[in-house]
Amino acid sequence: MADVNTIRGAAGTRAADIDAGLRAHMNKVYGTMSVGMLLTFAAAWAISGLAVTTDPALAAAQIGADKYLTSLGATLYMSPLKWVVMFAPLAFVFGFSAMINKMSAATAQVVFYAFAAVMGVSISSIFIVFTGYSIAQVFLITAIAFAGLSLWGYTTKKDISGWGSFLIMGVIGLIVASIVNIFLASSALMFAISAIGVLIFAGLTAYDTQKIKTEYLAHAHHGDTEWLGKAAIMGALNLYLDFINMFMMLLQLFGNRE
Repeated sequence: MADVNTIRGAAGTRAADIDAGLRAHMNKVYGTMSVGMLLTFAAAWAISGLAVTTDPALAAAQIGADKYLTSLGATLYMSPLKWVVMFAPLAFVFGFSAMINKMSAATAQVVFYAFAAVMGVSISSIFIVFTGYSIAQVFLITAIAFAGLSLWGYTTKKDISGWGSFLIMGVIGLIVASIVNIFLASSALMFAISAIGVLIFAGLTAYDTQKIKTEYLAHAHHGDTEWLGKAAIMGALNLYLDFINMFMMLLQLFGNRE
């Protein structure tokens, strides 16, 4: 007959190993996401710096008193290329999600970082439209809110998996409304999109965090390191998108314009 204490000890060891693995997995998710965020804001800041000048001799278009777009800025923000810049991250996400199963974990990580840089180019106009102080202020508010929501999603005993379909429908609605508002240019609709968007991406932050945790616990005993590596990258992508979108919505609501 097996020794009961031995069985309990083995079970305790397995549980401890899974807990340690989960912590390492979540650290990789947050670490990958953080590097992606750094790349995004570095790319956005660098592109905006190249897109704007105070030298009339280099100006392609005037956007304010003693403030001009360079030829690069005019190409990115005023030519038909602006539509490519605007929708490139969305196309990138769909393509990445569809192809990740055919990639190695290392390739998926490189693609994620490339996506983060493309996102930086897409949102680079925030450094032209909003003051640097308000961008930093809203980023800090977003970071605090994100940390609290993600922590709650990780620690709560409540099963919030049922939120998923509702929140995804909300995201689709936001995308459709945003595209419509490109042509309507309604400030009231933009306010509504931003306010509802903050709530949706706040919910997704908690939902995605819990999903990352539960998926790890469901697959950890298989020991498939390749799957776990790609799962961490997809988790980082989901949380990255939650953060970026919540930040952009809050910036629309509370950012001070130049």
